[in-house]
Formats: sequence, structure tokens, C-alpha cells
Amino acid sequence: MRKLVALPVLSADALSSVAYGPEAMLAVLVLGGAAGLAYSVPVALAIVLLMLAVGLSYRQTIRAYPHGGGSYIVATDNLGRLPGLVAAAGLMTDYILTVAVSVSSGMAAVTSALPGLADEAVSIGVLVIALLLAGNLRGVRQAGALFSAPTYAFVIAIAALVAAGLYDAAGRDFEPVPPPPTHLAEGVGLLLVMRAFASGSTAMTGIEAISNAVPAFQPVAWRNARTTLSWMIGLLIALFAGTVALVHLQGVVPRSEETVLSQLARLSFGSGFMYVFVQAATALVLLLAANTAYNDFPRVLFLLARDRHAPKIFTRLGDRLAFSNGIILLSVAAALVYVAFEGRTAALIPLYAVGVFLAFTLSQSGMVVHWWRRRDRHWRKSLCFNATGALLSAIVFITAGITKFQEGAWVAILTVAVFLLVTTRIRRHYDRVAAALRLHPRLIEIPGGTLAPPCAPSTPPGRPLEAPSGAKAGAGNGVEGGIEGGIGAETGAETGAGNGVGTEAEETPEEIRHLSVVPVDALQLASMRALAYAASLQQPVLALHVALSDEDAERFRAAWLLWGDHLPLRIVVSPYRAVVAPLISYIESLHHQRPDLTITVIIPEIVVRHWWHRLLHSPLAGRLKRALRHLPKIVVTTVPFHVVD
Repeated sequence: MRKLVALPVLSADALSSVAYGPEAMLAVLVLGGAAGLAYSVPVALAIVLLMLAVGLSYRQTIRAYPHGGGSYIVATDNLGRLPGLVAAAGLMTDYILTVAVSVSSGMAAVTSALPGLADEAVSIGVLVIALLLAGNLRGVRQAGALFSAPTYAFVIAIAALVAAGLYDAAGRDFEPVPPPPTHLAEGVGLLLVMRAFASGSTAMTGIEAISNAVPAFQPVAWRNARTTLSWMIGLLIALFAGTVALVHLQGVVPRSEETVLSQLARLSFGSGFMYVFVQAATALVLLLAANTAYNDFPRVLFLLARDRHAPKIFTRLGDRLAFSNGIILLSVAAALVYVAFEGRTAALIPLYAVGVFLAFTLSQSGMVVHWWRRRDRHWRKSLCFNATGALLSAIVFITAGITKFQEGAWVAILTVAVFLLVTTRIRRHYDRVAAALRLHPRLIEIPGGTLAPPCAPSTPPGRPLEAPSGAKAGAGNGVEGGIEGGIGAETGAETGAGNGVGTEAEETPEEIRHLSVVPVDALQLASMRALAYAASLQQPVLALHVALSDEDAERFRAAWLLWGDHLPLRIVVSPYRAVVAPLISYIESLHHQRPDLTITVIIPEIVVRHWWHRLLHSPLAGRLKRALRHLPKIVVTTVPFHVVD
């Protein structure tokens, strides 16, 4: 991406937080009356300092991780597996609440302009989440001017609002307007100020987004990413500080029926076009900010599943090349949170701060360890920046956890604890299954006399089998490139000729011609058992492996040759991480080329004791049966391998 496109697309989450961050801070200070509101400027200055420190810290992260360095990756690499999982828990909570808070804030902007919709805010918000789900499942992606416009419109709207407000204040020599009388709910003390600081710090959400997306930038990617991050931090500080200064000068206080930005816009622009523009731009950028979570949440789930801390289904791409299962999980979780808190932003903020700053703290702490180990050029300066960011983030995390514990922060803390329990148990199960499936020193040998391989020189010539269009294939038994051999008809008849060939009209065993296809994910005991079972039928056997890259294909072929190259092997490369679709496509291609054959797909199936463990293993057989049911002469069966766990 170009920087002009990357800035609005990747900064939407961070910049949109100006719509609720200052208001969250003021909502706490107003509890102390006029004396509490007097602390708004000092607290805002402390938050600005935090933004600057964390922004400089993430500049170091981009330099150290030019291929993308999210909190989970950085914490795992430098602090270990458990801190990495804690960081992932914070990120997952952050992304779920990003959707819920952005939608609730967007609805608040809408209902401030159209009060008649206030009673339907929760229902409309759930509908918005459903629309985000549908759009992302269809492969909608952030790109180009379409997604840049809302962010730039929001920046222009807030800049115009601040400029108009400061112009009005200049006419009275910047004398602040006294705020309206407020009810004193509690005394002003350190606890109140710290709570306001923690709430206002939620304006920093989304700062990590650019460090996650470094590879998406044009070359030199890391340098362009750092420049974009600097612009984002500068805009965020300017918009946040300008909004707080305007609130102080105009004497505005939070109200349940209207947002602070709406009040400021009415004071500066009345109810005309500019007011509508400010509210519309705010609602649109918040919707875009919610959509950013749909890119990052499934990616973190994919990384967790790749490391065996989450079910393998989260590594699966849908038909639109999106991580569909992660998108669905995010939508369901965000909708439940949104409904449970009745779409009230003020109620969601205490949960938000905990997850955000937990991830910040562990990411920056990991960077401190990184620089201490590397000690390359300028390492002391980088370590100092990251240490400052880690310390300040830890202060906010602890403050939010303590001061907002009873307001809802306990939910976020409990979520992190449950997440750790579940992910560690999942990893333990996958480790036990891997140990049970590991090949023994005495490998399974398949007697050569039982085989009639497709590529054997003695096989009579027949119609050749070719790889599906667009697929890359390789063969064992010394055959490279495409599938050059064939499964010859014993009578030498042409395809489709004879006694009902291809129409499921065979009446005797002699009329059925077989090909057994065994999908092999990896060389382990379950796959070996399925291959041995297929070979024992004394019919032609074809092993089929779907590789996610050319490198993966070469590694598997090397392992196959090491095993002994007992059976013909076909490798299909699927660069988009899809596995099931290439399998189906290949089997359909075999069927269309040789409709006279009965193709039996023999799938190794891992059988576990508990029902909840079954959720961790992909039901490949069921998916293939449903996908291939419309084709005649296709048999899908499984060879169970029982694992005691």
C-alpha cells in the first residue's frame, strides 16, 4: 500500500478513538463536579505523553520486526509461550471490544443527531455487526479510496470543529465558559484522577495496527511503515488534545442523551450541514474501525491455531480466501458483548482498557528483552524507548484493573484467565495426539506385491490422468511434473464405453474398476495405517498431498522418499492455504477424466475419547462426502486411528 492509502486504512481504529476517549475521561472526572473537571487538561496532557511514548516504542518494533510484529509474536519470541498467550488474550479481548465499542459509539453519534432512534440503538447495532459479518465473509477488504474516505473525512471534520471552536474562544480571549452545575458524586482524589487517566487512555487503541501490517507497505516497507506511524501519532495527539481543549473552553460536560462531539458541533455549527457532516463522518469512521478487527482477529487466531493453541479449523480459509471461522467467532462474541452491555459505550470502556494495555505492556517488555539480547547499533536508545512504553503501559493496565475492577474490568481479567486455561489445555491435547501419531523407528512397510501403481511401466496404456487446471503436481516412483501415467482399462476400451461404465450399472465384482485415493496430510501413524489399508485391497492406490507452498511440497517429497516411496504420490500446491477445495477439485478432475473408475477416497480419521476433543479435529470425511455426493462412483470412507487422551 502507498502511505496515503495505508494511513487512513490502518489508522481508522486509533483516530476514531477520539470519538469516545476524551468523553470516557470526562465521564469519570464529572463525578467530582467542577473540581474534578478542572483536572481534564492535566490528565489529557499525561495521556498525550503516553501516546508519544508508546508511538515511539512501536517505531522500534517496526524496525526490529520488518515482516510484522504483533504483540503475540513479539511476546512469544522474547518472553516465552505463556506471556505470548497472555498477550494474545489481551489482543483477542481488544478486537472483540473494538467491534462492540466502535458500533456503540457509532450508534451514539447517530442517536445524538436523530434522538428518535435511541430506543432501537441495540437492535440497529446488532444489525450493523451482522452486515460486517456478511461483508467480510464475502471477502470485503480494506483498500483504496473507498476505505480511505471515512478516515480523511473524520480528520477534516474534527480539525474544522477544533478550528471553529478556537476561533470562537479567541473572540473572548480564550476565557473558558463555566460548565453547567453538576451533581457531586464523589470527592476528588488520586483514585478519581487515575480512573479518568485509565479511561481516557482508551484513545490509544489501534496504535499496534501498523506494526502488524508492515509487509503490506510499498518498499522500503519498514521505513514507510515508520513514517506512517509517525503521521498517525501526530494526528492522534492533535485531534485528542484539540478536542479536550475545546471541551475545556466551551464548558461542555458529558450527557447520556448526546455525545460530547455532538454538543461541540452544535455549539460551533448549529444544526446545519457541518453538524451533519461531523456526525456522519464520526459514525462512518467508527464503522471502519470496527471492520479493522475483522482483519486482525482471525489472523491472531490463525497464529494460535498454527502453534496448536486453538482448534485447527481456524487455519482454514473459506471460499473467498478469508478466515471464515475466525470472522464468525468475532461477530458472535462482539454481538453478545454489545447486547449484554446494552450498547452503552461507558459500560464497555472499563473492559477495553485492560485488554489493550495488557497487550501493549507485554509487547514492549518483549522488545526490551529483544534489544538486550541483540545489542546491535543504537540498541540502548531503542531499549530506552521500549522500556518507557512498557512501564507506562503497565501503569495504565494496573490502574485500570484496580480502579475499574468492580465496573467491569473483572470480566476482562477473568476472560484472560479462561483463555489461558483453554489454550494450554488445547496445546496439551494436540501434543498428546502428536506423540501418539509419531512414527516409530520401525516404519510400516507395504509389500510391493499388493500394488498396481498407476505409473508402473507394466500398466497397459490407457487414458492419462492430468492435474487439475492451475494445480502443481509431482509424482513419486521416479515420475516428475504432471501425471504422465494412467490407469489403463484392462480391456483397452475407451473411456465411457462398455457395460454401463460411468453410470453405476455394475452388477458383478469383475465389472468394477478401482482407484483408491488417500489424502496424506503428514507422514504419521494414522496416515500410514490408511495407506496400508488401501494397499491391502490390492487395487491401484494414489497418495495425495496438498502443500501450502513449493517449499512445503519439497519437504514432503523428501520425507516421502525417505520413507521408501512405496506408493505413487501426487502433490497439489495450494498457495492460499486452502486444503479441502483443492482435494475436491482434484478428485472431481480424476472422475471426469476416468468416469469408468470407482474412486474410493480413504481418509485417516483420528478418534478421540471426549466429545469436546472432537471439536479440535477437522471432520474432513463429512465435508468431502457432502461435496462429492453429486458425483457417481465416488466412495468416501475412513480408517479410524484411536487416540487415548
